[in-house]
Parts: sequence; structure tokens; C-alpha cells
Amino acid sequence: METSRRNFLIGTSIVAGSAAVGGYHETLGKAITMQRRGEKAKDAIYGNAPLTEITQKEGVITHSNDFVVKPSVCNGCTTFCSVRVKIDAKSGEVVRVFGNPYSLLSSDPWLPYKTPLEESFKATSGWKESGLEMRSTACSRGNLVYEKLKDPFRVTTPLKRVGKRGEDKWVSISIEQLIKEISEGGNLFGEGEVQGLKAFADTKTLIDAQNPDYGPLANKLCVLGTADEGRQNYMVHRFVQSFGTVNFMGHTSICGLSMRAGEAAYLDDFASSPHMKPDFEHCEFLLSIGTAPAQAGNPFKRQAKLLAKGRTSGALRYVIVTPILTNSDSIAVGDRSRWLPIKPSGDLALVMGMIRVIIEEERYLKAYLAIPSDAAQKTLNEVSFTNASHLVIMDGAKKGEILVDATKAVHVIDKADGLLKNAANVLEADILYEGEVSLEGVKYTVKSSFVLLKEAAFEHSLDFYAKESGVDAQTILELAREFTSYGRSVGVDCHGGTMHSTGFYTTYAIMMLGALVGNLNHKGGMSVGGGKFKDFNGACYNLLAYAGKQKPFGVRIDRARMAYEKSSEYRRKVEQGVNPYPAKDAWFPFSPAIESEVINSSANAYPYKLGALISWNANFVYGQSGSEHLLPLLKDPDKAIPLFVAIDPFINETSRYADYIVPDSVLYETWGVLSPWAGHLTKTTHVRYPILKSPNATFANGEPISMDSFMIELGKALGLAGFGKNAISGTTAKFDFDKPEDFYLRAFENVAMDGANPAPEASDEEIALAGLGEYVPLLQRICTDNWRRVAYVMSRGGRFADKTSAYEGNKMSNAYKKPIAIYNQSVGTAFNSLSGEPYSGVPRYYAPRFYTGAKIDMDSKEFNLLAFSYKSNVLSSYSASVESLRDTRYTTFIDLSTTTAKNYGIAHGDRVVVRSREGKVQGICRIREGLHLRSIGIEHGGGREGEGGMSVQINGTIKEGRIARRSGVNINKLGLSDTSRLNIATLSDFVVGSNARQAIPVRIEKL
Repeated sequence: METSRRNFLIGTSIVAGSAAVGGYHETLGKAITMQRRGEKAKDAIYGNAPLTEITQKEGVITHSNDFVVKPSVCNGCTTFCSVRVKIDAKSGEVVRVFGNPYSLLSSDPWLPYKTPLEESFKATSGWKESGLEMRSTACSRGNLVYEKLKDPFRVTTPLKRVGKRGEDKWVSISIEQLIKEISEGGNLFGEGEVQGLKAFADTKTLIDAQNPDYGPLANKLCVLGTADEGRQNYMVHRFVQSFGTVNFMGHTSICGLSMRAGEAAYLDDFASSPHMKPDFEHCEFLLSIGTAPAQAGNPFKRQAKLLAKGRTSGALRYVIVTPILTNSDSIAVGDRSRWLPIKPSGDLALVMGMIRVIIEEERYLKAYLAIPSDAAQKTLNEVSFTNASHLVIMDGAKKGEILVDATKAVHVIDKADGLLKNAANVLEADILYEGEVSLEGVKYTVKSSFVLLKEAAFEHSLDFYAKESGVDAQTILELAREFTSYGRSVGVDCHGGTMHSTGFYTTYAIMMLGALVGNLNHKGGMSVGGGKFKDFNGACYNLLAYAGKQKPFGVRIDRARMAYEKSSEYRRKVEQGVNPYPAKDAWFPFSPAIESEVINSSANAYPYKLGALISWNANFVYGQSGSEHLLPLLKDPDKAIPLFVAIDPFINETSRYADYIVPDSVLYETWGVLSPWAGHLTKTTHVRYPILKSPNATFANGEPISMDSFMIELGKALGLAGFGKNAISGTTAKFDFDKPEDFYLRAFENVAMDGANPAPEASDEEIALAGLGEYVPLLQRICTDNWRRVAYVMSRGGRFADKTSAYEGNKMSNAYKKPIAIYNQSVGTAFNSLSGEPYSGVPRYYAPRFYTGAKIDMDSKEFNLLAFSYKSNVLSSYSASVESLRDTRYTTFIDLSTTTAKNYGIAHGDRVVVRSREGKVQGICRIREGLHLRSIGIEHGGGREGEGGMSVQINGTIKEGRIARRSGVNINKLGLSDTSRLNIATLSDFVVGSNARQAIPVRIEKL
């Protein structure tokens, strides 16, 4: 099909070039002479362009009565930009979407928060060309994703499967029947008895008395979410924790867990997993590995805007290290940007080679690394500090622990006199110490954290690192020197490119480059973000607390957040005097949650079998590499998931295997409170509220069915705490919780009232201008005296600190306070649960591997290419079904370099098949320059089977799937399993369990 389309385009260009021949003579003549032909356009200049929402003449703004402009949040990708939505006043339909000038995700600079709404429209208009400076944009996805509101495949009524799972046959049922059936269970499908949720809504009875650490029956419910688009706290605190299950997880294990966990190790905070982004605006040199800031990453649009500014009007130079050349490089800016091609998964070797060079040539910031404590940091007026000088015990019972006294005070060697002292009393410590010390009468053999890092980097030669990375030694040497030539205003970044089997240590190593030059919290360096205004727990309400809220406990189904050594299984083996290793399967103590471990773990009943799964807009079948291996487990209710309820506005690749589908709200029909990723330096909170009426079926109280309203009614049916009468706790009273608005408007009030200076009050004029008139009665009832302040926040799409608040001199205002972990004790004292292998507490090179250590053959003669995926700047899993986007990116391809294609006898447009050891995909080959010679690239977002890609039957009527949505390639069908694991498990990072979707050994054949 694509070949014919290509030929068609070539053909049309030939016709256009010879339009004077044949029947095109008259048309061309009319065009050249600017004569009118056919129906007259509405306007001689603007043709049939839609009417504008405002007009501006000499600075005076006039608003059209035909439209209303309301703020919201885009759900076209995981950046969740703040936008303004133009709505037709008569039809109530979306006409256009553009950026919100008050939000840093849409504008830079952004408007000061107290700028009147009227002035915001003038600022983005042609008045004195102010719109050029204050330009507020939406990307291609944001401009078109609203089509999902009217998508013919949208689910608006509850559905129950008929036939087998995955046969795509459904029947509509009432929401009341759905809640009754999933609560009480029964012979729901003529396949035998199914337990309902009430059977394990029990936080007292243990799952397994022999293994009390598994926790209560409530843990037999697992809830899968997706990226936090502003409603995750609602789901987790108001339902999951009320039910009492430990098993909630988002999509991070199939998205960027290796990045999140690696940065958590670097920042020594696995509990909250903070992450960092470069200060693009003042950065002088950026090294971006496995992500491209004008192509992908998060926040995608803001990064692209700041990158463009930095490389033109700023001082930024940067290197993008990826297997594929993307939009980040630009010939127009000369030597300010360049692309460094790398073998897929070669990034760990590259960075360890750089670390070796930096240490060997002493190009690191010695004085900074010698700061041993926060006390010394403050005395020296520094921006951050590390544990480079902290001493690690090398033998004995405390092996791997950092040396501390009985009060837990860290001790270091004072560089001034060589004596062991409390780090709080030392300004400059010895980072190169190794030897014996005595503390509180005990002798210890120790090495500094920095020495351990040096030893790890020096385990291999630069030539070895060059061979493993696919980047020559001289280039690694020069890159290390270049990186350390710009002082502290340098940034490092990574993301999905690290999602391979050694991605955790790859990220840890990449971040370590920043520690060597002292860039954390420094202007132009790395930031953990600007923070947010207090939302769910704030000045007026604690929306996360309520009487009867459970404290879930027990082993998670994915065996995350807990070391195997704390399990009853380990304890029994030790008591029996046998080697506790291997465990039955892998454990992941440093990971917050691993969605990709749910189905196989339940099927293995390790640690236990689930009773039910509730998915909320989750789609691991599409997003998880190797999920094809799990489909037999998902299709059969007896194997892994006896009861599967999907909350989803569409039937996607995962929810098509559900037993029931609950319709969710979409885009501008939803509530939400959220803040951006770390790519911002000022306090920022976005709010979203329904600006359009949902077409979904309703509950008896008139509330449209959505995740939010469903959880309230399901919670009541199950008798859970936290719903209904007096369920919301205010500072002076309690309030009922019967509708989503009861929760979210109070969260908005917390945002409005945060801090010494609350948000201003909105005038009647601004309330009318923002289209908030319908909310006034609700605001007055719920927010009482503060309602105008809440309206002010809603009218601007959130609350945003001004840009001037970003820095305090050279220090970022919202600075990270804990020390950087050159050595991470939590990791350095942990063990692989199957092999018993100790993990390295510092970044170290590991070859691509399975969980137990067996190497993945990356140089096979049969599978001699490496497939990788890369993020699209047009498509995403959120928006790939939007058909208007096909005008920009119709399909996705199998990308090969010109040289590689020639070696395989493949031409541009040929149909090819790519095979891994366990899977295959077919597609059209696109030949392009800018691709590593050993790689095959596949853009993410194509090859959909859900959301209208496949035909479905509802109430006996078939909705035919659309070929355009199926078009393209899904790389995850190539995914590998890990045969060193129990039964069926997909390949993952061997430390944190992040799904390995990159660097898959494959071969390619022409069809």
C-alpha cells in the first residue's frame, strides 16, 4: 500500500510539473492570472478559514459571541501541556486548540500570573508583534487529539464480553449491573464461578498463613494505571488504599523505569524517585543520550522550544548520542549541534569510557567532590554536595555500608590533617582514601566512594569501551574533554533509549558525569524541577486522609519495593541451613512498581495468584516488549486473571481481553491536578476540569460514567471507607463525597490558598471571559469564601510562579538537598535474588545480559542487527489513532541506513520482515541516512490493533476496523523472554526490572 502511495506522490509531482499539458492547461492559467474559478471564497485573503475568536485593532480586543475559549490540559502525550480550547458556542464542539500563555509548558517567557485575562489575549495577538515574543503553541498532537472526543470507536456505555476473551464481542449493560456482577461474582460468562471483589475486600485474612508476609486477601486485587495525568492520587488514595491492596502500578516499567531508578540511585532516594532535567535556558553544553529533546523526552514541547532558543540566541552547544539522527540536530546552527551515532545499548560502555578519561586526566571538580556534608556545603556557599569522600566498609559484617558512628554520623578523612572526623566538622575531605581506620574502638578496612567509582571505571580499557559502544576511542576521549570544558553549566539527559537489559547502570553512569563537574542545582546545570503548589493535602483540606483508610501491607505481586532477603522464603531456607539462592523468581527492591511483571507473576502464583485486575487506561499489551508471550495467560481466565475490569474510553490492545469495560471520560471532559516533569525551575501546578459535556451514560445521580464517578459508586457498593457522608476532611469540618467535583474543586482550593499570598480573586468579567459561569454555583457551594480565588486559578489553567523566581544567584531556588550518591549503599549491599550476585554500588560496565548473568549474544551471525525504537514527534500511544495525524505521519517504517540496506539488497519501499529469536514484524523499509550501520530503527506509535484498528462486535453489530490505524510497525512484537526466569517472563533490566525494548538482536529479509 505504501509503495503505491509513494508512486502516487511521485506521479502527482510529475503531473504538477507538466500542468500545461492536457486537461491542466486551464487550471494552471487561472492560477497564474489569479482569476476566480468555481465557488467564491468567503474572504479574498483568508479564503474559507474559520472565524476568529477575537479580533484586535489598535490594541483593543473584541471577543466573538460565536466562540468561548477555556483553559484545559492536553492528553496527547505524557507531557500534559496546558492549553486553551476554542469551543463553538452553538454546537459545543472543539474548533481549535492552542497554548496557554500563563503556562511554562506552552510559552517561554510565560505571562506573569497576575496579568489580566484580557491582556493575555492581547499579548498573544499581533498587537505590536507581542505574539511573537509570547507565542503560545500546541504541537501537532495537541492540535488534533481532540478528535478522540468524537471518535466512532469510543466506548460510551458499559460493556460485557460475550464469547471468549479476545474475540472482540461485547454487549452493553447498565453500570448498576456491571457493579453488581464484579462485586458479587458468580457464573458471569457461563464458564464457571468467578469470585467478585467482595470476596477479597478483606484486610484481616491472610492470603497464605505459611507466608504471612504476603499480606491480606485484599492484595489479590491489582490496579494498573498509566501516566499520572492528574487523577492518580484520586485512584490510589481514595480507592486502592481504601480497598487495602498494595498492588497499584503505573506504566513506568514499560516507559522509563531504567531512567527513573538510575536517577533515584544517583540522588539516593528510591522512595520518591526524583528525576532531573537540564536547565536548557542557561546550559552551555548538553550531552543527551538515548533521547532527543526536540524529538522526544518530557516535557517534550518545552524542551524543544528551549533547545531552539539555546542554540540560536543562547550559548548552548550539544551532542545527541543515539543510534538515529533526529530533529535535535540542525545544520542551520553549524557546530553548535552534532549527532554521535552509537550502537544500540552501547551507551553504558561509552559513558564508563568517559568517566575513565575524566578521572585518569583529573578533569573532575576536586574541590566540589571533597565537600563531605550539608554543613560544609552551607559554609562554603555551595549548591550541592556528594558522598565521594564517604568511606565504604570493605569486609566483615558491615561490608558495603558507609562508615558511621553510633549516632549515624558519617565520618571522613580530613584532607587538612589526615584524621578521621565527623563529616559535619570537615570542609575538605580526602576523596582518594583507602586503608584502615578505627572508629569507636573497631578497626575497618575502607575505601572512599570515589575510589570505588575509579576502580569500576578502570576495570576496562578505553579500547574495550570503544569496541562495546561502537564509538571509537578517540571520539570518547574528545567527548570527555569537551564535556569538562564548560565549567558547571553543563547538562546530561537520557530517557527511553536506556530501556535495555543494563539500563539502570547506564542511567546511573550518565548522571555521574554531572557529579564529576558539580552541575546539580547549579544555574545551567541539572534541576529536580521547580516544585508545585500544595494540592491534595493543603491549607484547606487533606483529601488523602479519611476515617477507615487502610495501610496496605505485604509482598507486591511484582515483588517490587522489597528485598528477597526480607521474605519468608529466604528466612525458611536460612533456618533449614540451605543456600537461600536462587529464589523462586526475580525480586526488585529498588523499583516502585513493575507493570510488566503482573501477568506472569499471577500465572506463576508467585508470590500468589491474583483474584482480579482493574486496568485504568493501561495498555501493556501494546507497550510491553514481548507481551505476545503473555497473551495465552491473559486470554484464559483460569491461568492468571480470573476477573478483568478495564476502565477505558476505547477498546485498546489490552482492554480487548477484559471481561468488562467501564467508559472513562476523555480529554476536556476530565478533572485533574498535575505538575510538569523536572524540565521547569519554578513552582507550577496545572488544573483541568470538564469544559465539555461527556456523552457517556450516567449514574442515577446524573453523573457521567468515568473513572472518578465509577470509583465512588464501586467503593460504596463494596462498603469501603472514604466515600459518601462526611468522607472529606477539612481543617474545620467534614464534607460529603458523592461526586468527583466534591474532591477536585477542593484540591483547586488548596492550590489557590497555598502560601502566604493566595491566588487573587477573579472578577465577574474574568469569570465570564473564561466561560466559568456554569461553575459559579458549585464554587460558591463547595469553596464558599474562597470561591473567587479558585475561579482565578481555573481561569488561568492553574497556578504558576513567575519566571523571576527560578534562581537565587547561581543556585536554583528549588534545590535538591540530599547528597549525590557516588556510591549508593542500598544498591551496594543488595544481591541478585537468583544468582546471589552482589550488585555494584557505583556505576559499572555490564554486558547485555539476562537476569541471572548469562550474556545476550549481540554479535550473532544469524541475528546480526540490533532493533531499537524511538519516540515520534507526531505519534504517541495516546494519539496514534487520531486519523488527521495520518496527514502528517501516515505510517511507521522499518528504518535502515543506505549502506546497510545495500548490503542486504533492500531498496526503499521494499516490504521486509524482521525476525528476532522469538518474534517477527513486517513492514515497509525506509532507507535513510543518519542511522547506525548495525541498527534497525522503528518509530513508536504504529501498528495498532486496538482503538479502531481491529473490528469489534457490539450488541451484534460489527464496527469494521480501519486499516490506517493498523498501518505501521510495533517493535514490541520482536520482544524476547528471559529463559533464566520462572516460566514466562519478558526480558528486563537485571537490577530494576524495566522492560527491555531496545537493542534486540534481529535479522532482516526482503519479502
